[in-house]
Amino acid sequence: MSLLIPLYVHPAEDPGAWHRLIEGADRTYGVVINPASGPGTEPDPAFTAAAGALRTAGARLLGYADTGYGQRDPAEVVEDVRRHREWYGADGCFLDRVRSDRAGLPDCRRLVRAVRRTGAETVVLNPGVHPAPGYARLADLTVTFEGHWSTYVSAFSRPAWTARQPAERFCHLVYGVPQALIPLAVRTAHHRGAAVSGPVTGEQPNPWAGLTPALSGVEV
Repeated sequence: MSLLIPLYVHPAEDPGAWHRLIEGADRTYGVVINPASGPGTEPDPAFTAAAGALRTAGARLLGYADTGYGQRDPAEVVEDVRRHREWYGADGCFLDRVRSDRAGLPDCRRLVRAVRRTGAETVVLNPGVHPAPGYARLADLTVTFEGHWSTYVSAFSRPAWTARQPAERFCHLVYGVPQALIPLAVRTAHHRGAAVSGPVTGEQPNPWAGLTPALSGVEV
């Protein structure tokens, strides 16, 4: 199983979830580090400790940076990635709210090149939908679905071009999944061409405040 884990809760608020995440690090594709919708303005000791434990357990750490669908200054995004690497030892980055249209592709290409120059080895793009095909060639992993389980079940469609790409390049992040259906959500992602997934039971406004049950030995 390959799980992408955005756990957007402070380690002091839910230490049990972080402990279980560290114990299950070998089942993850990567863990998104997100102290303050980014790295924050200074290192957070709790996240420093959690990041160190995750690295020791073998997890790949991805620093969260919001691109604002192309509206945010790219230099600020690059600085976020640099801080994640310096403060938390991030191996790569999770670029959130990425544009998906063809017109945004050149700017995204420049941004990815810039963050790789900071030392980011793994770049994950999250447009949350299937983007124009060129985006997938820029990243190591592209999140082509982020949304509620009800939408995933009833309204998901997969463009033909994705079938020509390795499943390991795609991820589906699904929230609002009934706990009993978490194994089904993982299998469904695989059947839909995404080898990486992150199903959670949580709901808006922050569905990623809880750890996915898929990390706790749920059979899939």
